[in-house]
Amino acid sequence: MRIVDLLKKEAVVLRADVSEKEEALNLLIDLHSRVGNVSDKEEFKKGILKREGEGPTAIAEGICIPHAKNKAAVHPGIAAITVPGGVDCDALDGQPSNLFFMIAAPEEGSDVHLEALSRLSTILMDGEFREKLLNARTVEEFLKAIDVKEQEKYEEAPAAEQTASDAKYRVLAVTACPTGIAHTYMAAEALEEAGKEMGISVKVETNGSSGAKNVLTREEIAACDGIIVAADKNVEMARFDGKPVIKVKVSDGIHKSGQLIEKVINKEAPTYHHAGGIDVKEEAEGESLGRQVYKHLMNGVSHMLPFVIGGGILIAIAFLLDDYSIDPSNFGMNTPAAAFFKTAGGAAFNFMLPILAGYIAMSIADRPGLMAGFVGGYIASQGTTFASAFDSGISPVSGGFLGALFAGFAAGYLVLLLKKATEKLPASMDGIRPMLIYPVIGLLGISVIMFAINPFFSWLNQMLYNALESLGGANSVVLGMVVGGMMSIDMGGPFNKAAYVFGTAALGTQTTSGYMIMAAVMVGGMVPPIAIAIASWLFQNKFTDNDRKAAPVNAIMGLCFISEAAIPYAAGDPIHVIPSCVAGSAVAGALSMIFKCTLMAPHGGVFVFPVVGNALMYIVSLLAGSLVGAFLLGVLRKPVTK
Repeated sequence: MRIVDLLKKEAVVLRADVSEKEEALNLLIDLHSRVGNVSDKEEFKKGILKREGEGPTAIAEGICIPHAKNKAAVHPGIAAITVPGGVDCDALDGQPSNLFFMIAAPEEGSDVHLEALSRLSTILMDGEFREKLLNARTVEEFLKAIDVKEQEKYEEAPAAEQTASDAKYRVLAVTACPTGIAHTYMAAEALEEAGKEMGISVKVETNGSSGAKNVLTREEIAACDGIIVAADKNVEMARFDGKPVIKVKVSDGIHKSGQLIEKVINKEAPTYHHAGGIDVKEEAEGESLGRQVYKHLMNGVSHMLPFVIGGGILIAIAFLLDDYSIDPSNFGMNTPAAAFFKTAGGAAFNFMLPILAGYIAMSIADRPGLMAGFVGGYIASQGTTFASAFDSGISPVSGGFLGALFAGFAAGYLVLLLKKATEKLPASMDGIRPMLIYPVIGLLGISVIMFAINPFFSWLNQMLYNALESLGGANSVVLGMVVGGMMSIDMGGPFNKAAYVFGTAALGTQTTSGYMIMAAVMVGGMVPPIAIAIASWLFQNKFTDNDRKAAPVNAIMGLCFISEAAIPYAAGDPIHVIPSCVAGSAVAGALSMIFKCTLMAPHGGVFVFPVVGNALMYIVSLLAGSLVGAFLLGVLRKPVTK
């Protein structure tokens, strides 16, 4: 439901004569009652004050959006007032609020207030738009400004004016990153904003962690001038067959959005031809071998992460709940509660390697590669050899994480080879290839390969694990510095992901050394946003007003292990920001190793502090690394020009 449908003319007061927050709230409640949205003003006020007690609804930039889902609200609606002089509402930036929108939502209704809150919060961040509202001379002018801005932001043309040409997007895009959290949406926003500045209609589909959103339709694809695929993992490409397509990494979608749109408009995008899988020739022309390998690897890692994180945290909870003294050899399974968490977490963990290998193979050879990859990953995880397969009495050995990586690539390229080898078969046999040839020969081939190669990966894994176990003193400190620093080099990019994958592989050893590596990786990833936030508070003349306003959010995101929060700062000043953050993360990782902090969960942030070994010194490591990064930023950056 649109904002203007919820905001009646009679529920708006311009230049309201109020001087305190309570007066503003009372006036807004009266407006709701006047238009029939609220049946009991006192009851509704209780709901509003209860929400205010949970935290101020004054966002920043003079905006305040009090809201309540309450039984006294009989109709969903919005009331609005402007207060040119401003009212102190405990806003995050300390500024008085001069634009008030109060949302009323029936208790038994849908979450319409959340959608309205989301839309209002988004469009009100535009400074020019806020000025229009504050300077509106009439209520009609106020409502018209909201209507125009909402149409502009959400591409909603009035039904009477909407035509086929209005609904057409000249440029379509798909964005995706391995984790589907930050880069995916940053690239989407950059492309949309660049399109607006250029006067070109752009629609972006995001392949995020919760699935594809704003999905492109067949009609839109058919009518568009071209498509931009800014992704670090494979996305569904068959639908773009015959259309001009530009394929780039997701970071290009963030930093080169305008250039990409220009290429599409200028008809410089090559025509894409889908061949039922990855077109190796086309990919080789546009991407280096290293880039291809990275994309395939990240496709496997992105699908593996939910199993690693979910299973790892449940296993960590099991250790937290268990009693070590009952049976040290059975730690994690001694009590019923611990056994439940350990079993559930272990089930997810057992899928980790087959999922990794399966989706690497699928990235290379499309769906036909999936089964062979799963089986190869399973063989790697089980450690099956020729000897154990024939009951020779020799103990099975595990190929582990490295074996699963090899299995994924081997299965993918094996099936791709089968595709090429069977291309010239008669058309009447096309149905047999995916149903018989690929699964049977693919399964036989990957089984032979993995039975033969597993002993090598077992030996390699054992050597690495022994090396980890033998780490001590200076060696472990250096390792902590390296993995901690890597987490800050590109904040979510290949270096960051490499350190994280190394940490999860070390976690799989179930050794103290492996848990220490995981702890160093995680604390390193938390430092960049926190260091930037601290620096903006301590060295205010080195940061812009907007940078300082974003500092609290940055600190919170750092505490939640979202390194990507530092990307806007790093992109704007890479020479000073990146070295400072790397140094801070390296210090945090080294201290974590010195204090022998351990982490059994493959995730970071304050959520896992309860299961950290030596948690107090882990916090000390985080603070020390963040302060080092902050002081380096304060020293290296130049004062900003007002």
